Amino acid sequence: MNRPESAKKGIFQACVLSNQQIRQCYYRLELQLDAKGSELFKGVVPGQFLELDLSGVSLPDASAIPDHLKDSSQRPVLLRRPFSFSDVTVTQDFNGLSVKVQILYCVLGPASVRMMNLRRNDTVSVLGPLGNGFSISDGLSHAILIAGGMGSPPVLHLAAYLKEHYPKCSTVSFVGAKSCEDLPFSALIGNLKGFVLEEFDRISTPCHIATDDGSAGYQGFVTDHARGWLEKNKIDPASTVIFACGPEPMLAATALLAEDSGLTCQVSMERMMACGIGLCQSCAVEVKAASAGTKYHLCCKDGPVFNSKDVVFQAG
Repeated sequence: MNRPESAKKGIFQACVLSNQQIRQCYYRLELQLDAKGSELFKGVVPGQFLELDLSGVSLPDASAIPDHLKDSSQRPVLLRRPFSFSDVTVTQDFNGLSVKVQILYCVLGPASVRMMNLRRNDTVSVLGPLGNGFSISDGLSHAILIAGGMGSPPVLHLAAYLKEHYPKCSTVSFVGAKSCEDLPFSALIGNLKGFVLEEFDRISTPCHIATDDGSAGYQGFVTDHARGWLEKNKIDPASTVIFACGPEPMLAATALLAEDSGLTCQVSMERMMACGIGLCQSCAVEVKAASAGTKYHLCCKDGPVFNSKDVVFQAG
């Protein structure tokens, strides 16, 4: 597998280009990185992440804060918050190198509530790029992307990355959520394609949807949907990789699917990452040791992407 060396990281400023609400609690934030940030991010790969300093962002008007977050949103935001990217655009012109980063986020607590209040031309402090992203081999012929809920951003980024850098690779994606309203994307309903996710449709990547309640696509777990697809489609295990990001039970099910299908699988793990650079030791992931037993790696430094065969998934 070709895993690019982790790029140098640093602290820099980014300017808000837009902050668009796409569903009740889901937003799409687009940032223009400054010259230092653009240089650091020019070689970023899907699966890496950044951390935002939101301590200086004020709360939105009380009427805009979801009722269940009105009390908790008053807590001060002391630590940076980690976010993966749903898209990274790198351009070079007579003005120099320019990098734009897109982040999908869900309003869940005091930090993300403050993010709602970011407006065009506001600036935020960014730390990154952080972690190790997905590894892509030159011989990759088929990529199966599986995402659950807010694990979708790096999967969407990977879909676009493969389209641009590995055009001969056949890519298919599976996105799951509890319901249609929990899909962190823009939905389109057409006579020919039916219910589709605009972001995947825009990059011409087939996307299969699964919802627990059946409000969109397949009713059931996204991993069951992917398993059914694999049973119907013949692929070469030697040149096919599953890439996944989402809740840990979904990743555990994906790892089992890969094992049953004889496929290599890379999973992007989710942990509370307070510092993002391996100092606080708060994001431990239990992995299998080479000899026997287990040991711990840090999600922010050694991951967040791991080979599924190495991970000891937590119960539940």
